[in-house]
Amino acid sequence: MEIILLEDVKSLGKKGEIVKVNDGYARNCILPKKLGVEATKKNLAELKGQQRSDAKKAQEILEEAQALSKELEKSTVEVKMKVGEGGKTFGTVSTKEIAAAMKEQLKKDIDKKKIIVPDAIKSLGMYEIKVKLHPQVTATMKVHVSEK
Repeated sequence: MEIILLEDVKSLGKKGEIVKVNDGYARNCILPKKLGVEATKKNLAELKGQQRSDAKKAQEILEEAQALSKELEKSTVEVKMKVGEGGKTFGTVSTKEIAAAMKEQLKKDIDKKKIIVPDAIKSLGMYEIKVKLHPQVTATMKVHVSEK
């Protein structure tokens, strides 16, 4: 019997895949637990429609991420830190501080986990950081660290 999986099933397949299983396994395990449905013409048509809408949503999300990337690459965020002798900051500039500065200055709410700082920022100056907006889109933007 052919089944369309509604959820990921370990050792069988991922959501949306069409798999061939024994009739007993389908009737006793897959169908009662709502892990899949029988691959009828109606269900196959629904699957194709769902896949088209998912692809369209994924494309829209990618385009939004690319637009945001272009916007971020043109902008600079200023982070103010307390400074000791020789221009050394007290501590390092964290991704949390950068995310807060982006929210305040650029009105963009970006998760601190998506901000990638290559080396620890421990002194004043201009630095380039990466922001991972989408699995396929990474923006490079500037952070200016200045004295408080």
